[in-house]
Amino acid sequence: MLSLLHIENIAVIECADISFDQGFNVLTGETGAGKSIVIDAISAILGQRAYRDMIRTGTSKASVRAVFRDVPELGWFEEQGVEYDPETVIQREIYLDGKNVCRVNGSLVSVSILHKLGVQLINIHGQHDSAALFDEENHLNFLDAFADNQELYREYQEIYQVVSQLRREIAKLSMDEGEKLRRMESLRFQIDEISRANLEPGEDEALEARRKVLQNAEKLSDAINEGVECLYGSDDTDGAASLMAQAERALGRIARYDDSLAELHERVKDLMYQVQDAAEDLRDSRDAFAYSAEELEQIETRLDTIHRLRRKYGATCADILEYLANAKEELDRIEFADDYMERLKKKLRKAEKEAVEKAEALRASRKETAAMLSVRILDELRQLDMPKVQFECVFTEIELSPTGADAVAFYMSANAGEALKPMSKVASGGELARIMLAMKNVLAEKDSVNTLIFDEVDTGVSGRAAQKVAQKLRSVARTKQVLCVTHLPQIAALANTHLLIAKSERDGRTYTTVTPLDLEGRKAELARIIGGAVITETTLKSAEEMLQ
Repeated sequence: MLSLLHIENIAVIECADISFDQGFNVLTGETGAGKSIVIDAISAILGQRAYRDMIRTGTSKASVRAVFRDVPELGWFEEQGVEYDPETVIQREIYLDGKNVCRVNGSLVSVSILHKLGVQLINIHGQHDSAALFDEENHLNFLDAFADNQELYREYQEIYQVVSQLRREIAKLSMDEGEKLRRMESLRFQIDEISRANLEPGEDEALEARRKVLQNAEKLSDAINEGVECLYGSDDTDGAASLMAQAERALGRIARYDDSLAELHERVKDLMYQVQDAAEDLRDSRDAFAYSAEELEQIETRLDTIHRLRRKYGATCADILEYLANAKEELDRIEFADDYMERLKKKLRKAEKEAVEKAEALRASRKETAAMLSVRILDELRQLDMPKVQFECVFTEIELSPTGADAVAFYMSANAGEALKPMSKVASGGELARIMLAMKNVLAEKDSVNTLIFDEVDTGVSGRAAQKVAQKLRSVARTKQVLCVTHLPQIAALANTHLLIAKSERDGRTYTTVTPLDLEGRKAELARIIGGAVITETTLKSAEEMLQ
């Protein structure tokens, strides 16, 4: 659960420490006081996108620090090499130049990696979730999120990828005769051009290395001769090998008189052998070294041929040869297209049959899940003061697609006697908010995330329905930590912890504060929500009754 949130220099919040408890936490305050800023700060430490505009005017960076208690030992920690601690600390700094610095338990992580942890710690549900319910393209995702069909879905996707690949190959071969002849002529030209070059894998690298040697032949020859002379000596001087041998003999004569000299003698002897070996190797290199202007010219000509082919067919000889093999294979396919096409079609028929079987198994699972989901959502909606509502997942069979052979749409009727229609056509704002809350509550049963945030999801709800929503949130908070931004007194009154977001001005600057309320503070805030700017004894009494 989220235990502590520390915010610095985000919008109008200069500095704030917010403590959250288990159970039901609510945040209230005037419109524009900064409630959404707190949610934005939480989003930032979950790895959501953060903007430079979030940074308080006049400062160079913003930072958020969050402490989570009782964090389970998620696989994320081992995968990312981050030390696990049940009291996990996440920190994020946002700079004006767009740079972000994120840490988890002191270890640096990227924003994308942080997001992978964030989705396992908190779910944020906002008004946009209600909008997503209107879009029927999302309904299948909602259904699959509730279903335990991951294995069926994986099996279907594997065979669907095979079907898609076969369809693409058949489409390639389905060309008219003129296009086929032009392609065959082009392929034959390419095959002939590459084949005549008789390339070998790695030939270009070897030729370029040899050319480098030949281009510097004179320098190499002079340096090798000089090295041989230094090691072997000349008519006028002794070489290093001869001098090392003399030194070894001199030390050998006296080594028996002093142990330290004996050790030194062994070292010199080793060096003497190494110098002698090096001298012989260098002499062999000199004897083997050969330079030919004709060879260099031949290499240049060969490399010109290879470079011309490189520009057309690949960066290396290996790439060009791979292109040649693919061209031959494609030419064979086109020349024997009828036979090859028939083989592909046979494979496709078999794959499509298997895909249909997998799609039907997936559909059966989804329909079974849809029935259970409908029962659960209807039960939740009745608890949210929608006793006459009807809800159904309507299936439409479609062609094979990446998600199966089903289109799913949520249909409902909010009032008795009304026919089921697409949800977007019948649900009011308040009804949609309750439907969203019902669905989120049902889906949360499949979710291991322990903290849920509801950001003004009560829009359009009032009266008895608001009381039911409040009771539902309080019920969810028995098993999960719930944070809720609200304008409704019915919801605020049922909170275990009530935080007031307030805005003030000081020295021409705006400041937002977050204050936990005691009983008297809660009465005053509920009275403000009920009655507005003018708080009377009557509104205070109403607030007290709500709290009781």
